[in-house]
Amino acid sequence: MATHIRIGDLVQVISGADRVDKKQGRVIGVDRERGRLRVEKVRMQKHHLKPGRKIARTGGILDREGWIDASNVMLVDPETGSPSRVRIERDERGQRLRVFAKSGKPVPAPSTK
Repeated sequence: MATHIRIGDLVQVISGADRVDKKQGRVIGVDRERGRLRVEKVRMQKHHLKPGRKIARTGGILDREGWIDASNVMLVDPETGSPSRVRIERDERGQRLRVFAKSGKPVPAPSTK
């Protein structure tokens, strides 16, 4: 399943359990086969680790983001701060370009911090 969302994009949750707070966050993981995303600070889950594992030598409980369906989020237009649909257009060189449907402006390149 192809999605218009990439790692580093700013998205807003529009349906599901986290919709109530209208949470926005950066995408930190994309599973294109299943059409699912990980968004920072959305769908936080507890992960219990035994001592001696690679992630945490001492073990304990970690909070990490869970997967949500890509249809539950929309890209956020940085100028307005509101979610907008995205369409694909071709530029003058024939390359694919993501464009916001409301404003018609191109989606900025995702920031990868």
